Amino acid sequence: MANKEPVIQVKGLYKIYRLGQERVRALNGVDFVINRGEFCSIVGTSGSGKSTLLNMLAGLEKPTTGEIIIAGEHMETKKENQLVAFRREHIGFIFQAYNLLPTLNAIENVALPLTFQGVNKKTRTKRAVELLKLVGLSSHIKHKPTQMSGGQQQRVGMARALVVEPEIIFADEPTGNLDSVTSEEMMQLMRRVVYEQKQTLVMVTHDDHLAGYADRIIRIRDGKVISITEKTEEERREMAESLRAKAQEKKEKVRGEQKG
Repeated sequence: MANKEPVIQVKGLYKIYRLGQERVRALNGVDFVINRGEFCSIVGTSGSGKSTLLNMLAGLEKPTTGEIIIAGEHMETKKENQLVAFRREHIGFIFQAYNLLPTLNAIENVALPLTFQGVNKKTRTKRAVELLKLVGLSSHIKHKPTQMSGGQQQRVGMARALVVEPEIIFADEPTGNLDSVTSEEMMQLMRRVVYEQKQTLVMVTHDDHLAGYADRIIRIRDGKVISITEKTEEERREMAESLRAKAQEKKEKVRGEQKG
């Protein structure tokens, strides 16, 4: 990443809740930067503050004090209607529970965010099909959620997050409902899409192994950042090449099975 351009800047972030007479510091002075095109993992145990931090970044909760600057805009000063508009235009979400509408098929679920942007049906259908192919679901585009496995549903969720061409995707424990093999496949897919689409992705997880797919790992404990580690350019290239090779191997295997 020769030209590092910050897309998220967090400065002196605090979130303090009142529980009766007690003050609980969910975030206790957090500072970091995430660059455009990076895959960043925010890692911590339950109660560490990682989900609160994700909610702050997405503008779902207001900080007590501090600054959150995303794509040059201050999230902490925006009103609720401005935050809703910002999320609609700039942010995609991948949820642990998939959050697909059961009455809609894969194309319709993926195209839904474009409906809210007023995009015409032909354009949004075309874009949805392109993204379902990107995430390896070209044979499931007419399937409804109940006709798909958990891993397939999460791929639909990923395509839906990408459909608005967001500046940033936030993923909240995206593999939490998946088995270990499917989780690994999902992480490889997310990592590959970040490289190929030059996408910025911020993932919250408690799993150290899955966090290892990221370019930047932010570890949080008791509301404080305790460490930030970053892969070198060489490590990033090696991972990208390895994932491309795995994806190609998988395609050839599927072709072989179809011929057989």
